[in-house]
Amino acid sequence: MDMKGKTALVTGASSGLGVEFARQLAAMGANLVITARRADRLESLAAEIREKRGVKVTVLALDLSQPDAAQEIFDKTEAAGTPIDVLVNNAGFACFGPFVETPWECLRTLIEVDIRALTELAHLFSRAMVARDRGWILNVASLVAYMPIPSYAAYSAAKSYVRNFTEALAHELRDTKVRVCSLCPGGIATEFWEVAGQNNPNVLIRATMASPDRVARTGLRAVFGWRRNVVAGLLNALIAWLTRISPRRFLVRIAGLVVGRKS
Repeated sequence: MDMKGKTALVTGASSGLGVEFARQLAAMGANLVITARRADRLESLAAEIREKRGVKVTVLALDLSQPDAAQEIFDKTEAAGTPIDVLVNNAGFACFGPFVETPWECLRTLIEVDIRALTELAHLFSRAMVARDRGWILNVASLVAYMPIPSYAAYSAAKSYVRNFTEALAHELRDTKVRVCSLCPGGIATEFWEVAGQNNPNVLIRATMASPDRVARTGLRAVFGWRRNVVAGLLNALIAWLTRISPRRFLVRIAGLVVGRKS
């Protein structure tokens, strides 16, 4: 899709999937606003994209777990006269381990980033997009949105929220020119696992991990193709379908065995 003259905002753009979203949107001709906590990584990515693609890249080093961050992003983009045409809500955070043993600060950050910030950004930018009569929003959920995951209890619940919220919002905006889609990838070969505290995912998880560039391509193709939800990968799509017919108690037991416990 030709995105020349349009601007895309990518959250969580300092690593993994966020980097690939930024690169692929720039390849389509979009100018970028990239945000995450780590300014050095953002600046390095911005320099790479400017040199390779010749597009404008604005860096906003912000922590989305802070209550004013989403509003600050919206205010700065609007004040700069760079209305956002594409919002990629990619920033995410996870806590691996038994819920009762997980520090509240980790869970609080998860809720702030994965639920509150994503919802607030969608609220701010969808209103502006509807007013301008154009826009695309891609919310990154997960395959775990389809099932409860022991050792990732809060994370799987948060991603279920993202998927349901996205599909409902897409329905509400069906008569506008704003398109909303959720992306549900399985495991991705990024630093997600180390940050979450699962330093050694088991063989099954490692064997089914996808590359960030492929997952990002799937998500962008889906949102620009007017889809409301997409599961990345054929095996993951099969797993998502099987969750519809599997007894819930069986499902959570199997998920717990696959993910394992924190040692």
